[in-house]
Parts: sequence; C-alpha cells; structure tokens
Amino acid sequence: MINRRDLIKHLSTFPLLGGFLGQTSIDPVGVAAKVPARNLAKELGIRTFINAAGTYTAMTGSLMQDEVVETIQGASKDFMMLDEVQTKVGEKIAALTHAESAVVTAGCFSALTLGLAGVLTGMDQKKVSALPHLEGTGMKSEVIIQKGHSIGYSQALTNTGCKIVYVETVDELNKAINDKTALMWFLNIQSDNGQIKHEQWIEIAKKNGIPTMIDMAADVPPVENLWKFNDMGFDLVCVSGGKAMRGPQSAGILMGKKHLIAAARLSMPPRGSTIGRGMKVNKEEILGMYVALEKFINMDHKKEWKMWEDRTALIGNAAKSVNGVTTEVTVPELGNHTPTLRVTWDAAKVSLPVKVLQENLRNGNPSIEIIAGDMNSLTITTWMLKPGEEKIVASRLKEELQKAAVKS
Repeated sequence: MINRRDLIKHLSTFPLLGGFLGQTSIDPVGVAAKVPARNLAKELGIRTFINAAGTYTAMTGSLMQDEVVETIQGASKDFMMLDEVQTKVGEKIAALTHAESAVVTAGCFSALTLGLAGVLTGMDQKKVSALPHLEGTGMKSEVIIQKGHSIGYSQALTNTGCKIVYVETVDELNKAINDKTALMWFLNIQSDNGQIKHEQWIEIAKKNGIPTMIDMAADVPPVENLWKFNDMGFDLVCVSGGKAMRGPQSAGILMGKKHLIAAARLSMPPRGSTIGRGMKVNKEEILGMYVALEKFINMDHKKEWKMWEDRTALIGNAAKSVNGVTTEVTVPELGNHTPTLRVTWDAAKVSLPVKVLQENLRNGNPSIEIIAGDMNSLTITTWMLKPGEEKIVASRLKEELQKAAVKS
C-alpha cells in the first residue's frame, strides 16, 4: 500500500513537480475553502451502476484507486514539460516491468499504433511525417498475424498504412516473411487459437531479424504478465492501464526495447504532424498511470483473490438457493483472469429469459450490470465491485429469479 509519504518519496526525482499533491500550489483567487463537489452524473441524468460485468471500455473500464486520483489532482496544480514527465515515468515503469524503456500511451490501442510507427520510421523524422503514407518512403509495409489472432484490434496496426498478412502454420509464416515484413504481431488473449505459440513466434522472428509485438491489453492479473513477455523476448509489449491496474481509463503502456520506444515517441505528442498527435496523454494521466502500476504490483494479490472468491461464493449461493438454478465458477486462463460465476437455470422451473433478467437488474435501484449468456444463463465477475455491493447483487439476483420461479 502506497501512503502519501511514500508517494512523495517515489516521485521526488521529478524536478518539475514543484507543488505536487498541493504542497506549494498557487491559489489564484486566494480562497482555500473547499467547494462541495457537484454530482454531475445526477445533474446530467447519467445512469450509474454496480459493475458485476467486468472491465469493459463501454462501461468505462475500472474505478481508479484513491492514490491515483490524489496523484492526478496534485499534478494538476503545476506546469511540467510533457517529455520530461514521460521520460522520468518511463524509467520507473521500465524498471518495474523488466523492460529497457517504456512510455505511457492513450490506451493499449494507441500503444499498438505508436509501437509499429516506431518500428517503421526508426529515428528518421521524414518517415515520421510521412506516415501513414508508406509508398516511396523506403519503409516496410507488412505485418504478419496468425488468423486466430485477428479479432478486430489489428486496425491499430493498419492505421500506420501497413497491410496485414495472415498465416496459420509455421510453414506459412516462413513463406510470408520477406523484405517488406515490418513486424510480427501476437495477441495474447487469442494465443490458444493459434498454432504458433509465444516462444516459437519469437524464435522465428529473431532468426529473420524482425521485431515482435505482443498485445496483452486485459491480461493482468496475473501480475507476473507485466514482465513475463519482456523477459520472454518480445521487442514491444502493450497493455491497458484502466482495467485491473485501475489507472486512468484513457491510459496504457508501451514497453520494450529502448531504440523502439525512442522511435515511437517521435510520433507522440507534443510533436505535431504525426499520426499520433491526437493520442495525447496529459501529465496527470502519465503520473497517475505510474502510481496505479506501482500500487498494483505491490498489492497483496492473494488477499485480493480471496476477496473475489468470497464475493463470488456469496452471490452464487444466493442464486442457487432458488429451485432450478445452478452455478459454476471458472477462471479464464488468458484475459480477465479472475473468478467468473456462471449462473444457469432450468426454463421449466424458472421462466425468465436472460435478456429480461438483464433489463430488470439494469432498471432496478441501484442499477446492476451483468453479462447475458444464452436464453438461460449469465456471467458475473466481482473484481469491479465496491465493498458491500456483492450483497446487493446477491439479493437482487435471487429476488428476480424467485419472482420468475414456476409454482409447482
């Protein structure tokens, strides 16, 4: 757990922080009294809800830790040079993740685009300005992906102007590699849907002198994944910051080889005339992302896991107390690696289509979000619940199932 004193100590190397966390901030109107915070969600009529679904972007990811919010608020009080913030934070993140270098990006998708941009351009400013127009520049133009890894996120790669080349077998991969091949990209969450596994992918790439990138956007926990793929030998590793790490939802991390991160930064703000100019990350998000990462790495993960299991058991027991309802707890091996509760019911005993149940929970007070399965099943995760919300979810789920129970 990082307290206020430790936070200041860890960030004391930042020469431009000045009044970080409000130590010497200027009060332009001379009023120190706190103004009550506006409840803008209520004021604007925005629905808030209990998140029993997971870290979905459409549901605004996760909730930032208090230390992250305090960091963001404190950093907002002073001016800093953006590049210096990125450099200092990047050094800290790289040390934590066993990478040579790192930079905070505007989410994982941004990290993919910027990482490939760095591979394509190197430190050549003319090439940086040319992207995404590759013709006549001397830049390579192809990225190799396994067919089983293509689920939409490769758009981040084609944004650079590159073409995607799909392969399935090792033989196809070897035949696909040519003088136009810029990158071999690997999607970790789909690794079980590809014939070529991590180590072999890296081995073939290194043999041919081609950089590798892995997208592990939602693949922590386990915490070890934050350095596993750097240790394994991937040249670039991309991860989301606003999921399990509970950093800013609009932040991510690009980490890897020093020369590639330096090249990627040429396409990032504050520089203009680049494909990454719109992928701006402010100083508050950069610092907040660092604190979120450090806190996540240092937390008691066994204790956290036990809490998730206890919450899951509470909800599962409430649901299966209704006649005709069964539950199962699984843990996905790859992304969203947390205890996941699947609730199913016999339609002859509980007459309730899952879409109706989903709407009833959504329209209740408080509103609750779950993930609907087929006609008679749903899934629930508890890692995004606030303390005590598991009791509300358990009670409301049982209530809706009981109401639909068929009288014998």
